[in-house]
Amino acid sequence: MSDPVRSKADLRAAALAARDALSAEQRAAAAEMVAARGLPFEIAPGTVVSGYAPIRSEIDPTPLMQKIAALGARLALPTVTARGQALTFRAWSPNDKMVLGPLGILEPSPAALEVVPDIMLVPLAAFDRLGHRIGYGAGHYDYTFAHLRKIKAVRGAGVAFCRAANQGDPGLGARRGPGLCANGNQDIRFPEPVICVFCSSVT
Repeated sequence: MSDPVRSKADLRAAALAARDALSAEQRAAAAEMVAARGLPFEIAPGTVVSGYAPIRSEIDPTPLMQKIAALGARLALPTVTARGQALTFRAWSPNDKMVLGPLGILEPSPAALEVVPDIMLVPLAAFDRLGHRIGYGAGHYDYTFAHLRKIKAVRGAGVAFCRAANQGDPGLGARRGPGLCANGNQDIRFPEPVICVFCSSVT
């Protein structure tokens, strides 16, 4: 019998290695491609959309967030409190000064307004067409979705390079994707082989 934890770690390592192999030009082009397509649901004026400050070789959501802001959305970024706890979110705009958080990730100033997002853009390490996802293992987004969905119906949109896609089922204890539903209520799009965005409504 295979070891689920080891298998998940292997899938994560393989996906991250493939992502790291992309050039800076490929990653920049992919970010613009995501922005050009936008999200597959309507963004109403005033909608709070949280993104993330990219680390390692994650796809940069900034071009997409700028496009969303032009539609009247309010932008936010997450801040880390502690391992095993939900993220908090603070208002953000592209010209704001950032500070380094406890994990060395750029975050909005502590003085920025705390908000609750309606839509969360989530970086993915690996995923499959069944809606399973693999992150970095800390569980920050799992705790966050569980916490926020007690307050309101938060939508999730996973953002990743298509070479992070696994044709099989990475399952084996992997988490369900943010906002992806086991009942098939999902919209998974594979455009050019560089980038993939997927998301769905919350049931």
